[in-house]
Amino acid sequence: MTLQQGLSALIPVDDAVERLLAEARLLVEPEHCKLVDARQRVLAEALVAPCDVPGWDNSAMDGYAVCSASTATGPLELPLFGKAAAGYQPMPLPAGHAMRILTGAPLPEGADAVVPQEDCRIEADRVLVPVVQTGQHVRRRAEEWSMGEAVLAAGVRLAPQHVGLLASLGIDRVCVYRPLRVGLICSGDELREPGQILGPGQLYNSNRFSVAMTLAAWGFDVQVLPTLPDQLEPTCEALRAAVQHCDVLISTGGVSVGDEDHLKEAVRRTGQLDLWRLAIQPGKPFAFGRVEGCPWLGLPGNPAAAWITLLVVARPFLLRVQGVEQVRPWTLTLQAGFQWDKPSVRRQYVRACVEQGHMVHLHPQQSSAMLKAAAWAEGLAIIERQTSIKPGDPVPFIPFAGILD
Repeated sequence: MTLQQGLSALIPVDDAVERLLAEARLLVEPEHCKLVDARQRVLAEALVAPCDVPGWDNSAMDGYAVCSASTATGPLELPLFGKAAAGYQPMPLPAGHAMRILTGAPLPEGADAVVPQEDCRIEADRVLVPVVQTGQHVRRRAEEWSMGEAVLAAGVRLAPQHVGLLASLGIDRVCVYRPLRVGLICSGDELREPGQILGPGQLYNSNRFSVAMTLAAWGFDVQVLPTLPDQLEPTCEALRAAVQHCDVLISTGGVSVGDEDHLKEAVRRTGQLDLWRLAIQPGKPFAFGRVEGCPWLGLPGNPAAAWITLLVVARPFLLRVQGVEQVRPWTLTLQAGFQWDKPSVRRQYVRACVEQGHMVHLHPQQSSAMLKAAAWAEGLAIIERQTSIKPGDPVPFIPFAGILD
């Protein structure tokens, strides 16, 4: 079935995500950046280890470097010779001696093991050591990485631990994709900015903040554009202008069936509408199309619905066009701590918290228009279509921690 053939039906969430990913094409070019600026950037090329790590055998703890053969017949009292500290090359260890060694210090020539200091007894300039095995408490050269070994693949989105790993290899610059330029447009005559006085029927534009900040947390270059009026021609003009400066357009509102919902028609007139109406609750009016070739994702206007469809449906597409390979959300299977007797023809994403490490509990307010539950929740519990849940049933859970950064 083509995208156009699915316009009149409620499209299952997984099908919609697959269809969006099938339409996803890399929209950004490679560039180089300093490692200190690399967090959340997406690798444009695979990286290999430029050196061995560690670069030499070194001590895994504070203690005494010895030759294991010296203790082959049992505990032995050895004369002390010198000291090895991190950052310095020690003198060779004479046969039949022990050397004081600190964590991370290179193992002296002539030694092949380290005895922890708590296992030794010191008397004047001698140390009593137990029987030790070759390689005991020694970090071997290239134990972590060998020169030329594959480290990170292209398409990896760099988290702090990745950046630290690259630093440990001496890498100071990386080839990454430039940040995706995302234009955010909110639609509706009723919208006002926080700080303004509301008139009858007017609302504060929370989508501008929740959606924009989520996009920024994903590492995108977010451009918040002027709010659209509920008029068709100005909407068409604004869309045409926005695509001149953006890689992707995201809108909130204007995609339902109301008399003043003009965005779908504006997208048809300026490009093509490929997908509309999902079997998801909240968020049924989600839409996808192109404005003069530029991808457009139309989120619902209700704040909870807009945010959830951004997380569940839009996120995989946005990450893929940014160059990310792994775009699926991290999902746990936990235990329901609630009763759900409201099966729906749509898959439901309900705001939930986890108690006792495994028990999912729901917020009592699950309205698509309200963010109270989202601010309370730790993630989204998934209730499949035509499904009831009783306490103790397994339930899929998407932690916010895995999809908001």
